[in-house]
Amino acid sequence: MNTLTAPTNEALAPVALQSRAFGWRDHASLWFSLGVGLLVMQVGAYLMPALGTKEAVIAIVFGSVLGAGLLGWVAKLGCDSGLSSAGLMHAVYGRRFASLPIVLNIVQLLGWGAFELVVMRDSTVALAKQSGLIDPASASTYAPVIATLLWGAVVIALISGSMVKLVRQLISRIALPLVILSLLWLSWQFLSLAHTQGLSALWNRQGEGGMGVLPALDLVIAMPISWLPLVADYARHGRGGNAALRGTWLGYAVANMWCYALGVLVALVLPSENLVAALLLAQGGLIALSLILIDEVDNAYGDAYSGSVSAHSLIPAWSVRRWGLVIAAACTAFALVLPMHSLEPFLMLLSSVFVPLFGVILGRLAFGANAQRLLDHAGSVHWPATLIWLAGIACYHLLPKAAPAAGSALPTLALCFALSMLTRPRSNGSLDR
Repeated sequence: MNTLTAPTNEALAPVALQSRAFGWRDHASLWFSLGVGLLVMQVGAYLMPALGTKEAVIAIVFGSVLGAGLLGWVAKLGCDSGLSSAGLMHAVYGRRFASLPIVLNIVQLLGWGAFELVVMRDSTVALAKQSGLIDPASASTYAPVIATLLWGAVVIALISGSMVKLVRQLISRIALPLVILSLLWLSWQFLSLAHTQGLSALWNRQGEGGMGVLPALDLVIAMPISWLPLVADYARHGRGGNAALRGTWLGYAVANMWCYALGVLVALVLPSENLVAALLLAQGGLIALSLILIDEVDNAYGDAYSGSVSAHSLIPAWSVRRWGLVIAAACTAFALVLPMHSLEPFLMLLSSVFVPLFGVILGRLAFGANAQRLLDHAGSVHWPATLIWLAGIACYHLLPKAAPAAGSALPTLALCFALSMLTRPRSNGSLDR
């Protein structure tokens, strides 16, 4: 007699302790590598010339520490429970309603994956022009398509392998040392230019206005916030929650501060709308940019892998690897056909959804709550958590109109966290439904 059994939902089942391989160095290497990127430098350049140099540094340091701290906190929740981001959403919002934020997460990951491929495409074309490999006159017709397909194929090839091996072997041992060397070289080159132009004058430069420190803090926090829906997908493979917190926090905070600051520095000494072109003007910029470009692949891979975990949580009949191939192919297709250069509004829109979403998750699961037990007893919809999240989204969008100097991210996060703490069930077994 044949019996049909439902496929195992790997996204909603905790990773077994004996299968966990990541120590704090693996977490730190992964999140330093994911924190480095041309997109981060570009957003750093957005702070200029609205802010003064000192104001920009304050926003970068505090935004990176706070944003990476949130990332590390969610990493600890994922590691302690062994659950993916989709599992945490099911535990907090209910099994049926969680489908909405999971779908939104998949949409944002498709967008981020396409963004990364566009950045890699444009950088590859610029590098090829600079090195004389292609004719600049004819590059606009065929080179972008070929470069997009090439990088898309690389991501598809990587997604076919083991995520754990990729992090522990390729990123930690090879990609990370190379990208650190490239950042050191670019930093040295642009600091030398800054010294030539007068460090004191650049440091004391005043902003032109149009952006305060707290709104700038929102823009800095937006980058680590965009990774919040992904971090548990990797941290669940860690051996200890405290190591996941420390490694994720340290790795991402250092990378975020470094890349934002480098973006500001480039904007100060070589003002240009094209960051890649400015980086290429540095001595050895071609080689340094090539190494950063190679490191950018893991960002696109991270989007595809986490998107596949989220999609698998909704339709477990397809494996995580199969979903990964679909997500990577879709990102490649979107990069070919969609206009992807309006970055700042996209970042702010994502923050408005995921800042309150994870403010609620942290409020519900922080300080000893048993996420696995909450998941086991989850109803279809947990209304208090859901309503707090929706109110948080409204708050995020209303604050710039009511108090434009206050920023949106931190007040919204604090409000959702506090309300979730105040309304969370006293017993893990008695859930609102």
